[in-house]
Amino acid sequence: MSRPESLFPLFAGLETLPGVGEKSARAFQGLDIARPRDLIFLLPHSVVDRRRRESIRDVTPPCVLTVEVEVGAHFPARRKGGASRVMVRDALTEFPLVFFHQRGEYLQRQLPSGQRRLISGKVELFDGIAQMVHPDHILPPDEGADLPEFEPVYPAAAGLTQKLIHKAVHGALARLPQAPEWIDPHLLTREGWPGWNAAVAAVHAPQGIADLAPTAPARQRLAYDELFAHQLTLALARAQARRKPGRQTRGHGRLQAQVLAGLPYRPTNAQVRAVSEIAGDMAAAQRMNRLLQGDVGAGKTLVALLALLIAVEAGGQGVMMAPTEILARQHWDGLKPLADLAGVRLELLTGRDKGSERAAKLAALASGEIGILVGTHAVFQKDVEFADLRLAVIDEQHRFGVAQRMELGAKGQAVDVLVMTATPIPRSLALAQFGDMDISVLDEKPPGRTPVKTVLIPNSRIDEVVAHLARAVAEGRQAYWVCPLVEESEAVDLTAAQDRFVHLRAALGEGVVALVHGQMPPADKDAAMARFVAGEARVLVATTVIEVGVNVPNASIMVIERAESFGLAQLHQLRGRVGRGSAESTCLMMYQGPLGETARRRLQILRDTEDGFRIAEEDLAIRGAGDLIGTAQSGLPRFRTADPERQAGLMATAQSDARALLAADPGLESPRGQAARFLLWLLDQDKAIRLIGVG
Repeated sequence: MSRPESLFPLFAGLETLPGVGEKSARAFQGLDIARPRDLIFLLPHSVVDRRRRESIRDVTPPCVLTVEVEVGAHFPARRKGGASRVMVRDALTEFPLVFFHQRGEYLQRQLPSGQRRLISGKVELFDGIAQMVHPDHILPPDEGADLPEFEPVYPAAAGLTQKLIHKAVHGALARLPQAPEWIDPHLLTREGWPGWNAAVAAVHAPQGIADLAPTAPARQRLAYDELFAHQLTLALARAQARRKPGRQTRGHGRLQAQVLAGLPYRPTNAQVRAVSEIAGDMAAAQRMNRLLQGDVGAGKTLVALLALLIAVEAGGQGVMMAPTEILARQHWDGLKPLADLAGVRLELLTGRDKGSERAAKLAALASGEIGILVGTHAVFQKDVEFADLRLAVIDEQHRFGVAQRMELGAKGQAVDVLVMTATPIPRSLALAQFGDMDISVLDEKPPGRTPVKTVLIPNSRIDEVVAHLARAVAEGRQAYWVCPLVEESEAVDLTAAQDRFVHLRAALGEGVVALVHGQMPPADKDAAMARFVAGEARVLVATTVIEVGVNVPNASIMVIERAESFGLAQLHQLRGRVGRGSAESTCLMMYQGPLGETARRRLQILRDTEDGFRIAEEDLAIRGAGDLIGTAQSGLPRFRTADPERQAGLMATAQSDARALLAADPGLESPRGQAARFLLWLLDQDKAIRLIGVG
């Protein structure tokens, strides 16, 4: 399948456009523009009002004026580099046009005395007299129609003038083919959007400031096209994945029932709903590709275990993968007692397993004696073989790339994949980033979790915080003390953490305080963590190593130093380390005043709510999508006309529309399907084209 010929002119070199040479083509790269097609989606960000006036008396300088005048006398510059003046007369009064460094004969040609001209430019006051310096436009009156009433202003880059950008954009617009309609006709009518060609023409010829708003119909239509193409690409990838034959895995429910009977509480409605969605996927003939999204402490571990038990009930095996050894060990600690309730053998496999111990585990895995394996990416190694792997649960999505998801899928016959993330992702971004996956959300907290009281304290009151800590430790409580990442340099961070460790050890006593930081050998880090988990160390001083998943129910105090230097999501994750037991928990966020507006807003949001989804939405509003997940590794596309944050509703419509179109027309053969192919080519989604009808 190749690009339609009608699109060739839009994908030619920029130098093929009028006025664009090699040098300006390079300058256009500063705007990320490499082909005529890119100029079509370069939208103006403001307009210059060039509506005709009768006289200079109709406006208040400084402003832009467009007026027809009769040219009067020329007054050349008196000295080199001085100002030349040309007097002109509009319907009511006379005023000067001022030029610097212009040759007299050029001005005589442009503005012949006694003739009429249409001029447009900025009027300013100089010594109380209104004048126009270097008009932007000087035209014979019969060419006045070429000057739009509202002239679009485009984003600029070094080496590009507005005049050059206008010329290039017009050249690109002249190459537009007549596009077929790919939007669902009902949606088009309901929203009152124009056709594609009309929309492109309209965004480049705004009739006023209102036409620049994202809500203007032409702009909204182009944004929708972009979101629709993106969702179509993800839906094609999803359909492609689903065409790979899966295996039907159905549990009988007895092992799950044994676990639930042994729990001191009942699962939340959200947990019950998620388990039934997962069970439905596993029982289907296609492979499961589901994202389980739950806030800190929403009970993802229980959902994961029940899913793994479905695999075991069906006579297969399950694997749970974590990004680090500490987390893998912790999942194992959390899952082991639950698996014991069901009488299922659950083992841990990490890079530490050596020799005969490792060989014994691998043999038990290959023979099927081990029902559930918990591990780090060590389970990717060639010699790890399962008897019958049915389900892979991957913890903390962003550390595993798509390639690794596929590698894991290759370990068993058509393995179902469940990805868990504790980072609440706003709906708009979840759709943009994980649109190829189905999503289950845990949006309720299980009973028995105590709310965490959050307090903001200036750094100057550190002595009170240490005194408070001493009292808590004397009562047998445990605390985390998180040190800031002060500078880019790890050496400085280390000093900060070590200084704080020494300071707290002096205040609280030898042996009470443990230290964990990124530079320690893994064995020392684990030993320090183990002392804290066992309750021997009462206070754990740490850099942010402890952000995800660490679980010490007895720890009920979290001190975060220089809280203003952390991101919202990170602070929310850190706070989620406490409030896991029955004791009342506190999070003390220490800050260095005075706080900037953004930092203050961040800390106030945290003080006011524990809802991770609300926090994520706010974080998105403050920082924008790219920063939130780090664009480089987020897999988030760079949209030119759409704004997934502010147009989350459009994104959701685009997703259901794309999925509906593919369900009705998987090969995109119908007239609307063919139009959708045209859109994918136009928006450079060649990858999607390759997925059509493959498989």
